[in-house]
Amino acid sequence: MRITWIGHSCFRIESNDYSLIIDPYEDNSVEGLASVREKANMVLCTHEHGDHNFRDGVEITASTFSPLSIETIESFHDDAHGAKRGRNKIFIISDGKARIAHLGDLGTYPDDMESLKGLDVLLIPIGGFFTIDGATAADIVKKISPRITVPMHYRDDEKGFGFDVLSTIEPFVKYFDSVSYLNESSIDSDDASKSGVIVLSPKALRNS
Repeated sequence: MRITWIGHSCFRIESNDYSLIIDPYEDNSVEGLASVREKANMVLCTHEHGDHNFRDGVEITASTFSPLSIETIESFHDDAHGAKRGRNKIFIISDGKARIAHLGDLGTYPDDMESLKGLDVLLIPIGGFFTIDGATAADIVKKISPRITVPMHYRDDEKGFGFDVLSTIEPFVKYFDSVSYLNESSIDSDDASKSGVIVLSPKALRNS
């Protein structure tokens, strides 16, 4: 599967000419990111906040066949069983060869950690405030040991994107020995040369 970070928590996943978008954000809702304007066969939203559920930013194209299976795990957007920000969905996507998990706006440790083991790629929020912070995210990564981890939902002052209240990437990556910074926005789940933490560059970076 090909995984492209559009920006914030929004990703495009493609397999065998089939594509889906996860968590498209509303226009002008995320500082430094251009609007989401994509074509895909499906849209998934982990929860109904405006920076994750802008379905109008995706033009749906018909398909008679999907090579993907999708498992949903219920979780919480906060550390108070949803009392602060509600519930959150974790999506595990498989094409029969690779497994990818998108944790959405996860706010605390998932109840079902076992289902997250054996992942090829983990897409995890790290910025804190609205989600788990870098230290908690790093602990989850170490507990479930995905082959590749892609951080999301954080602030980058140099590139100029992300909410001011979010942390930068440093409080997360300091826990790992293997961190690669790519100028690309995409990786392939079957790329055997890739492992550890992979920091992508947002496809929708404004003025890029």
